[in-house]
Amino acid sequence: MKIIDVENWNRKEHFNFFSKMASPYFGIVTEVNCTKAYDIAKENGYSFFAYYLHKSMIAVNVVEELKYRIVNDNVVSFPVINAGATIGREDGTFGFIFVHFSSDFQAFNAELQKEILSVQNSKGLRLNDDDIKKDLIRHSTIPWTSFSGLLHPTNFTQDESVPKITFGKFSMRDGQKYLPVSIEAHHGLVDGFHLAKYLTEFQNQLDK
Repeated sequence: MKIIDVENWNRKEHFNFFSKMASPYFGIVTEVNCTKAYDIAKENGYSFFAYYLHKSMIAVNVVEELKYRIVNDNVVSFPVINAGATIGREDGTFGFIFVHFSSDFQAFNAELQKEILSVQNSKGLRLNDDDIKKDLIRHSTIPWTSFSGLLHPTNFTQDESVPKITFGKFSMRDGQKYLPVSIEAHHGLVDGFHLAKYLTEFQNQLDK
């Protein structure tokens, strides 16, 4: 990881201003068209969740600002951001997973499926140091319902800087499928412009 020289950073004032707030986090709730991605996933026998999660991770790693974190009072940039996610069990509980990012879907999906199986064969949250890792994005999925707003539990500490992305159940309109997506980040590190870059790239990936 690379330490950002905050004193000579063009976001110095932004970072200092928002970092003093008790809750410096902000987010966007919107939707993306997932029609083509859903069709491709089903045609190839892929899990739709695995397919769009991978597309999301590609988009995350395109946006430099989504790689920024606060570590030991420093702003740092990680070269690669990995995937953290929640996986549900039949008993109604869920566990956490961690998947290393790969631009190759098959490699990413192979590790993802192993992690999903591990959750199904375990109990509890299965933290795996998820509470201290910084080189990840926290993904959640609410597959039972769509949504137009979302509230995350947040640990209000000075170094809490890992963005959160949540997906819901896709809805149908005019023959097209729309996936709800919420993305939240530390405003000292990320602006709306950067969240929009992620959403634009995510849509581009879904359309490929």
